[in-house]
Amino acid sequence: MAGGIFSSRKYSSARPQRTAADREILFQRSAMIMLLTTAVMGAFIFRLADLQLVQGQQNQELAEQNRIRLMPLPSDRGNITDRNGNLLAANRLTRSVYLWPRQQSPEQWQVTASRLSQILNVPADTIIERLEQVGYQSSLPVRISQQVSPTAFIALAEQASQFPGIEIQAESSRYYPHKDLAAHVIGYIGEATAEDIARNPQYPMGMIVGQMGIERLVNDQLEGVWGSRMVEVEAGGKELRWLGTRPTQAGKAVQLTLDLDMQQAAERALNGRRGAAVALDVKTGAVLAIASGPTFDPNLFTRQIGQAEWEQLQSKDEPFLNRAMQGYPPGSTFKIVTGIAGMQSGKFPPGSTIATSASIQVGGINFWEHSRQGFGSIGFRQALAQSSNTFFYRIGLTVGPEQISHWGRVLGIGNTSDLGLEGAGEGIIPTPDEKEDLYGEPWYAGDTVSMAIGQGLVQATPLEMAVMVGAIANGGLRVQPHLLVAETNTPETAPQETGIPADAIAEIRSGLIGAVQEGTAQGLNDGSVPLTAGKTGTSEVVGQPSHGLFVGYGPVSDPQIAVAVIIENGGYGGVAALPVAREIYKAYFKTKQ
Repeated sequence: MAGGIFSSRKYSSARPQRTAADREILFQRSAMIMLLTTAVMGAFIFRLADLQLVQGQQNQELAEQNRIRLMPLPSDRGNITDRNGNLLAANRLTRSVYLWPRQQSPEQWQVTASRLSQILNVPADTIIERLEQVGYQSSLPVRISQQVSPTAFIALAEQASQFPGIEIQAESSRYYPHKDLAAHVIGYIGEATAEDIARNPQYPMGMIVGQMGIERLVNDQLEGVWGSRMVEVEAGGKELRWLGTRPTQAGKAVQLTLDLDMQQAAERALNGRRGAAVALDVKTGAVLAIASGPTFDPNLFTRQIGQAEWEQLQSKDEPFLNRAMQGYPPGSTFKIVTGIAGMQSGKFPPGSTIATSASIQVGGINFWEHSRQGFGSIGFRQALAQSSNTFFYRIGLTVGPEQISHWGRVLGIGNTSDLGLEGAGEGIIPTPDEKEDLYGEPWYAGDTVSMAIGQGLVQATPLEMAVMVGAIANGGLRVQPHLLVAETNTPETAPQETGIPADAIAEIRSGLIGAVQEGTAQGLNDGSVPLTAGKTGTSEVVGQPSHGLFVGYGPVSDPQIAVAVIIENGGYGGVAALPVAREIYKAYFKTKQ
């Protein structure tokens, strides 16, 4: 074509042909993709089946646990009352702080514990320790604080959104309305230890149990059974609705033989001094008062108590030591035993007289009359009233230590009940053979002289001394002291015959009445109480002032109660111990007017 250029190209639309090798590669790739897809889908199907079929029940339970909380509900402990129904231990409303371990990670709890420590005054280490005890995956809460103060309660409420997993629960707390009154008898409570829970698998974490005294002795009656509250919660832990409650079972009330007025009188008279006072019903053995000083406030143990606070408590003249049940040299109060031993030996029948002197010499040692002069030839009444030493020295040397030891035990020294309370000791009146076994030393005549007036190796607890003088008061029966009203007038606490004849009992009674009317216990003959009978005592302590003691009973016209008192390093019994007995008598006779 003129003036133009014509060009033509040949284009092919046909696809290139794949070779056999290409087809083989493609097939392998397709097969691999299919296998991979099948494997992935199989894994998903297997996991789904595992979650729904194999672990379905477990996962459902975990989901329920995240949605539903089982809150423990502490039971009220049973009340403890005196013989007249006056409260000695009760319960009152308080607030406690619980933590739900799953709501935070261990690392988060470390931070939270530090912040809570400042608000609740609970060491952060203690909070973490509580969480670790139950485990961070526990579905149950753990209590970290009781008796939350109003200030702490407000602080927690204001910062609630910053503390996930924290719950404040209203519950009851133990309360001792008379504070340190009868603390050694009532005891105190605390959270169950790991050992407690191991012995009692039914105990929930945080279970409150008795740790001392009656709280421990009859804990199975007092503790009750905890309940629980099932609550549905949202993701943030806020309660939506109650799903059900298993009610608590309150513990049973326990009634003690103690008389509140007499116990208060005894403790007021002791006034925190190191010493003890006991009062018994001479007909039944019921303990009407049993005081030990110094004492402590069991309310301290209704909350967590720090190590420093515990050590400070322990350092104050051993306030946890129940001195009413510790052995002391009984001094001249023991002359009751020596007198009975003399009469029962047949060598000093009732009505006998013995020459007294300023002293007697045994083994080259002078053993003095307390007045440093004799009383002439006297009988049992004057010997007890004036507390003659040489009168009883001569009885002891004549009848021998075995007889004195025997009759001391008959009257309750060394074998009186420990009332089931911890830390209780017992008296001892060793024979020559027992001294050699105990101390590896022979018996000397001087040991007999000392034994005769309640010195040397002789020891008796105030409780035992009350039993001893009670047997004189009731005509020769040794009572079994006890603290529970339920035990009174039962076969287990029935008084035991001592075998001491009436004329011997009358002779000792005459001397004890004489001590009040004209002798060393005249401080009780001031008209403040009906006529009583008693015996003062002073026991020597090497390098320290003597202990002051008193035992007695009243009223003389119809004996009802026996009393024993010791004031450590108090000096003369008539000055230190007798006034305590007088206050106990006053409280008793006031109730009888």
